[in-house]
Amino acid sequence: MAKDTFFPKNLTLNLRGKLIDLSRPKVMGIINITPDSFYVGSRHQNVDAAVTQAGKMLADGAAILDIGAYSSRPGATDISVQEETDRLLPVIEAIAKAYPDAVLSVDTFRAAIAEAAINAGAHIINDISGGELDLQMFATVAKLQVPYILMHMKGSPQNMVQQAHYTNVVTEVYDYLKERCQKLHALGVKDIIIDPGFGFAKTHDQSYELMRHLSDFNILGLPLLVGISRKRMIYQLTGGTAADALNGTTVLNTIALTKGANILRVHDVKEAAEAVQLWELCG
Repeated sequence: MAKDTFFPKNLTLNLRGKLIDLSRPKVMGIINITPDSFYVGSRHQNVDAAVTQAGKMLADGAAILDIGAYSSRPGATDISVQEETDRLLPVIEAIAKAYPDAVLSVDTFRAAIAEAAINAGAHIINDISGGELDLQMFATVAKLQVPYILMHMKGSPQNMVQQAHYTNVVTEVYDYLKERCQKLHALGVKDIIIDPGFGFAKTHDQSYELMRHLSDFNILGLPLLVGISRKRMIYQLTGGTAADALNGTTVLNTIALTKGANILRVHDVKEAAEAVQLWELCG
C-alpha cells in the first residue's frame, strides 16, 4: 500500500441540504425487496411489509435505511431494469411518504434506477459495483450531487466468486478505492463513503484479512461503511446458516467500530445500535 498522507475524515454528508453527522457511528438498516436475498429475514416482497419494517428499524435506532430490489448474493439471478424499477420505486415512495424525515439509500448499480430513486425520495446511492457495471453511474452521481457509497467488487454477482484472486487483497482494494475516488472527485462529487466489500469477490480468508487491516482505509479520509451482517464468512466458521449469525455479526461490527467504521449496514438494527452505544461508553 502506498504511503499516503493521512487526512482527517470528512464526517458530514450533505443530503440535498440536510446534513448527517457521522462523527458518531450510524446504523444502516437493510430492506430487500427481493425473493432471493441470502438472508430470508431481510426479504419484503410488498410495499406494506417494507413500510412496516422501515418503521421498526427507525424505532430501533437506524439512521439510514438501505433499500434494494436486486439480490447481490453470489450467483443471484440477473433481473431486468424494468423488474428492478417496478419492485423498488413504489417502496421508496411509500417509505418517504410514511417517514418524511428518514434518510433513504438506494442499493443499485444502475444509473437510471439510481436517478429515479433519488427523484422518488431517496438521498444516497449505494453502488456495489463502484461504477463498473454502469458507466453512466459516476456522471449521474455528479449531476445529482448526492452522497455515493463506493464499494469494491470484481465482476458481477453472477460470477464474482470466480474473481477472488489477489496478490495482496488489502493493497489492491485500497488502491482501487483510491483510484475510483479520484475519478469521482474530478467530476465534482463531494460526498463519498467507501466500502471494502466484504464477501464480494473475496474468500472468507480475504475478508478477514480486510477486517484485520480495516483501519488502513482511514488514510483515505472518507467515511467507512462495513457490511458483514449475517454473511457466510461468519457462519462458515461458527456453524449453522445466516439465521444463526447474529452473535458473530455483533462481534465483527464491534471490531469494525474499533477500527474506524462510521456506518454499520445490518439486518438487525437494535443489536447494532446497542453495539454502538456500548462501544461509545468504552471509547
